[in-house]
Amino acid sequence: MLLDVVRGPERLPADEESQEMLRGKLRILQAHSTEVNALFMELSTHLISINSEEKVIFVTFKSFEEIWKFTTYYTIGFLGQCMENLLFDQKFWLSSLGEDIAIEVSIQEDTLNLIYKGILMQEGSLFASCSTNQMFDSSTSGGDLYLEQGDIAHFEPPFLGSGWTVLCLADGARGTAPKPTLEPVIPFHQWFLKSGAESILVGDGKPACDFPLQFARGTCLATMAYDAEGPDELSVAPADRIIIVGLLVSCLDWFTGRKESTGEVGLVKTSMVKPSTDTYSLEDIFLDGKERTLFNLREDKVIEETIALLKKNSQNDTGHNYKLDTVSYEETSFSSSKKVDIQQSDLKRGIQRILDQRKDSHLDSVVTMNVTQDSGLATEAKNPSPPCFTVYPVVEGNSNTENFIPLFGFLEGQSYKEEFGVLYGLSSEVLASSTFTGHADEGELIAFLGVARETARKKRLHWSQSRLCFLLGKLCAGRSKFSQARVYFEEALSVPQECFTDLRLLASIYSNLAAIYLLQKNTENFFAMTERFVALLLGLPECIDSLKDNSALKYILKKAILSHNKMAEAQACHLLAKHHLTHAEGVQAVPYLERLLVLCAEAQRTWTISRGHGYLTLGGLYSELQLPHLSISSARKASLQPSTTLSVCLSSMALVLDSVKRLYGITEQFSIPPQVAPYLHQALFLTKVQKEHNQYHALSHHLTLCLCQLFCKHRMVGHAICHMDTLINKNQPQQRLLISVPEQNSALIWLAWLHIDNSQPDVALGILDLILASMPEHCTTPQEGVIHNMRGVALRRMGDLRRAAESYQAAVDICQEYEDMPNWAVAQANQGLLCLKAGAKGLAQRHLTEAVQLFSEMDEEGHKANFITVLLELGHHYIKQNQLDYGKGCYEWALLLAMNANLLDCQLTATRHLCHLYGCESQDQARCIIYSQHQVLLLKCIGDRGQEGEALEALSQLYLSLGTERAYRAALDYTKSSLGIFIDLGCRQKEAYGWLQAGKIYHLLNQTELVDLYVQVAQDVALSTGDTNFILNLLEAAGDIFFNSCQERDKAIIFYRDRALPIAGKSNSIRSRLRLCNKLTELMLSLKLYGEAVEFAQTALDISITLGEHLNKRVAYHRLASLYRCLDQYELAEHYYLKTLTLCPTPLLFDEETMYYVRVYQTLGDIIFYDLKDPFDAAGYYHLALAAAMDLGNKKSQLQLCTRLATIYHNFLTDRELSLFFYQKARGFAAELNMRRINISLNQH
Repeated sequence: MLLDVVRGPERLPADEESQEMLRGKLRILQAHSTEVNALFMELSTHLISINSEEKVIFVTFKSFEEIWKFTTYYTIGFLGQCMENLLFDQKFWLSSLGEDIAIEVSIQEDTLNLIYKGILMQEGSLFASCSTNQMFDSSTSGGDLYLEQGDIAHFEPPFLGSGWTVLCLADGARGTAPKPTLEPVIPFHQWFLKSGAESILVGDGKPACDFPLQFARGTCLATMAYDAEGPDELSVAPADRIIIVGLLVSCLDWFTGRKESTGEVGLVKTSMVKPSTDTYSLEDIFLDGKERTLFNLREDKVIEETIALLKKNSQNDTGHNYKLDTVSYEETSFSSSKKVDIQQSDLKRGIQRILDQRKDSHLDSVVTMNVTQDSGLATEAKNPSPPCFTVYPVVEGNSNTENFIPLFGFLEGQSYKEEFGVLYGLSSEVLASSTFTGHADEGELIAFLGVARETARKKRLHWSQSRLCFLLGKLCAGRSKFSQARVYFEEALSVPQECFTDLRLLASIYSNLAAIYLLQKNTENFFAMTERFVALLLGLPECIDSLKDNSALKYILKKAILSHNKMAEAQACHLLAKHHLTHAEGVQAVPYLERLLVLCAEAQRTWTISRGHGYLTLGGLYSELQLPHLSISSARKASLQPSTTLSVCLSSMALVLDSVKRLYGITEQFSIPPQVAPYLHQALFLTKVQKEHNQYHALSHHLTLCLCQLFCKHRMVGHAICHMDTLINKNQPQQRLLISVPEQNSALIWLAWLHIDNSQPDVALGILDLILASMPEHCTTPQEGVIHNMRGVALRRMGDLRRAAESYQAAVDICQEYEDMPNWAVAQANQGLLCLKAGAKGLAQRHLTEAVQLFSEMDEEGHKANFITVLLELGHHYIKQNQLDYGKGCYEWALLLAMNANLLDCQLTATRHLCHLYGCESQDQARCIIYSQHQVLLLKCIGDRGQEGEALEALSQLYLSLGTERAYRAALDYTKSSLGIFIDLGCRQKEAYGWLQAGKIYHLLNQTELVDLYVQVAQDVALSTGDTNFILNLLEAAGDIFFNSCQERDKAIIFYRDRALPIAGKSNSIRSRLRLCNKLTELMLSLKLYGEAVEFAQTALDISITLGEHLNKRVAYHRLASLYRCLDQYELAEHYYLKTLTLCPTPLLFDEETMYYVRVYQTLGDIIFYDLKDPFDAAGYYHLALAAAMDLGNKKSQLQLCTRLATIYHNFLTDRELSLFFYQKARGFAAELNMRRINISLNQH
């Protein structure tokens, strides 16, 4: 399966970003194939592997039935729909509304055909058509078997050296051939022929009719004379004009015709007519609109059910429950423009118009439609009730016929009546128990009807006799007396002296006779009777009600397949599907409905079948079969048809809602999955094009609210506001909606909240004030409290804290009046949050504590989320006040509540608070690790792979900080897990750092053989990104692994000097060059590569001078000085040390700076004294160092320097006074530091 993202009606490939999105999703499936395996199980195939880069999925099959189903789904277009449902994330369904974007699936049909042939050969028998005319040696009596090109027969491959065996379906003849040229029939035909009874498949001869049109209507001409052999046939003469009633199908022996000259209706042999100038080929398989749908959708009922469904699944609590103000405490900045002001003015006028309608209405709580009750009962024709007759005991010799008068009065008459239709459709059980009463058992009833039949025969009441024979036949068949029943049915067919005009009776007789012939294995009569019934059925489709089993319809399908007549095949599949659906046998209807839709898709011309109804029916059947992916795909295809109606769209939406919930295990009652968004959007569009009708506007109201809730849930608030504005502006003053006043208020309050969420609290405040002004002045309601609370939120966001406090207090007062504890708790919490904003921390703590107390006293489940949020806010307040124990208690309480209520988002928030607490505020590595592990589990349950990877990275760092081998191995496991996620998500940069981190941990574990491998992979991944800065940073980080280690430090040089530094030079990244040169200088110093280090130290100095940064220049001068000292270039070392000191700040501000002076001057003294042998200049540097040490008060440094000076003055400068002075000072410091005797002899230095 090759997948591709396409756009537009031309199905052109989408942009590379979309293709990469597809690759990323496939990468995830590569690692986690549970979902894709479940899908392919539905699609009747088996997953082999996934190549995400090529966007290819490899599958295989184990039986031809799997190939049949898979190719059916592919042809209908379900594969692409299924892959969309699997691969597109939830937000996509909202962000792509209005965009024609899809996943297109293509398959290698040649390869699939080879697999199909191979499986058929393994199974040992197959149906195939002959590729050429060919002869077979007869294996039965008679001549050789001859099959023409295109003939379909049953073949068995060679076994133990024998040839191929063939069974001719026309006459049952068998033959053999060594290597026949054949082509297997398509999988559906293979399934149908293999599953069909041999009595239906074999033996009705080869169609001999040469009528040139496969499907014909109009008028045809008789080609020969024919005398009718029964009342069901027409007698014709040459050149008689015959009007085709219904359809003439060339592969069938009979059709229903009407003689133009007399108006008589009967069966005519297809072989006896030819086309006339008025005959035309029918390009459609249906005669009129009644046949084109499998069921009827009453739009008013569908709308009513949809509104109820939307209310049930998307109850919005905004109009009833207070909102907690939990967004950041920064005031909203407002921007105004002329266009925005105009939009806000239009919005307010629209809201005011809605509110003004209430004043003009005489209804209190519900604004209703003024509808007359003519939509249902007036349009529905009342079905006639079944007749009822009294059975009288049969007395031998009694010729009284008065008992039969009511029965004959009902049954007599040539023409059809609706009451007859009811009678013909009754089962034998109903006939015996309800239609006829007064008899003791069925034997008494049959006797009564037998006498009535004989009486009708004597009185020449032919139609009564015929119908009585029919009833007797049904009763006998019901008692399994089939031979007796056959006699009655045959008599019923032969009794009438004139042609049948009650064609429903004729169809019922045909149907029952055909069933008995088949049961008695009288195949010749079965075929003859079925041909007649089929001709009648294609003329009058309502005759399908007469069928009790599907044998006749399967016979039509067989004839169509063998004749290669696709239009007849489509008609047969339609009839079979309709028959099974009518008899509540939906599972058996699925193959025929699928085949019908395949034929529609393959047709060269467009048939007028309602494909929307077909897909919708199929989706419902898939749902019954527990195939949710296919059910969703069917519903999607139904809604995408060009001629889709509002009813089909709404029904598709209901089907998708049920299937998605079942597929993803959504148990929440009030939940609309995002997959429903396209249907909501399409239904809204379809309601716009309908006539002005209150029902459509009520539907539009609920559709808009549901869609807006989805937008809001996925942080697309702007889209939600746009749709709500459209809904309000669409409302006209004369419209009266089927929506209560509280519901209208709830919708407007919801709009206000959307504006608050969209950082437009001023707009929200205007909406809330309008609603508040429309409410009764002297009668407060709970909804008024909702408005006051939301006003407080809006005012707080606007920075008007005083008015916000007043609104919150008004909300609290209403809660107290109605004893509304949950909302009271929210209002208290909002007051506490407001006090935090105002800086009144004590008052804030009191309000938040009271809110927590109120929440803790409630048992209702619906308020746990607010309770948890308030606990987290109170805990955060305690932490900021350094009351860590109280803060911990609040956080842990919140986590326990979230776990008890199974609120994953709240659990995640609480867990993150605890991770931060134990990681930063009250450091406890063990607890931080425990909560971090719980955070990873939560993210895995939520399905946020990106955040899960980042959490695993953080957990790895926590284990690394423990510094033990066991911790390193745990860190490695978590790093590899995060690495796998980043590979799946296609996050190349994070993937590169993951490889590098794993290499670093292996380095810590001393597994050096793996370090180079992981670091190299990290480098390759980084190079594949093409991001120069990222590559540079990663190469530096790779070098840091060795630089910060005590093993193999020389490897860092390769990454710094040979790889990173050239890239930094080319990209003109000055900071990176400076950092790398500094690291190289320090590293080479430690490795004693002094000569090589000078170059990088000098470069670092040049860059520092260019940047003009004193600290970097000091570091560079100091390192150069150290290098030149190591290289025995003491004059240069002295020069650079002095340059370093010139860059030190004056005056010295910190002890560290003074200590630096001490060390540098002491180093200069050592260089001059020991290396340059100049004791006089050395004494000068030592004096400067001593001064700095005295200023610092560092006695140890003073001891060292005084000892050095005493030695120099004693041994070199021969100043005994100064020598004694410094010696005594050194003795004093030594005594204070408890050190040994001071030795100033020359040998010591």
